Amino acid sequence: MTDSNTIAELNDRFRSRLHIPQFGTPDIPGKFLLTRGVANLLPQDQIIILAEVREFNAFTEDNDPYGEHDFGSLDHNGQKIFWKIDYYAPDMMHGSENPADPSQTVRVLTIMLAEEY
Repeated sequence: MTDSNTIAELNDRFRSRLHIPQFGTPDIPGKFLLTRGVANLLPQDQIIILAEVREFNAFTEDNDPYGEHDFGSLDHNGQKIFWKIDYYAPDMMHGSENPADPSQTVRVLTIMLAEEY
């Protein structure tokens, strides 16, 4: 399995836990952030957006050129929503040297309005 395939699998498993209060798992550490624009939406809209991010699978060569499943775009009530997974070292001060290795990586999933990008 290539690193990009491993990273994609880890990212998909990571996103699949988005609905669980203690986000991330011992084997895939991480957290998620909502930007101010998304946090200011109605709670029911936030719940729908989280579900859409969790279940996103519309990856193509155009939106996922490296095959890592680390970015997505969706529409919600006429608003474009972006989500992105970034990879940090366990100290959260630097980028991860190897996102394919969960012991060296903390994933941070940010969900934002496209206009906030």
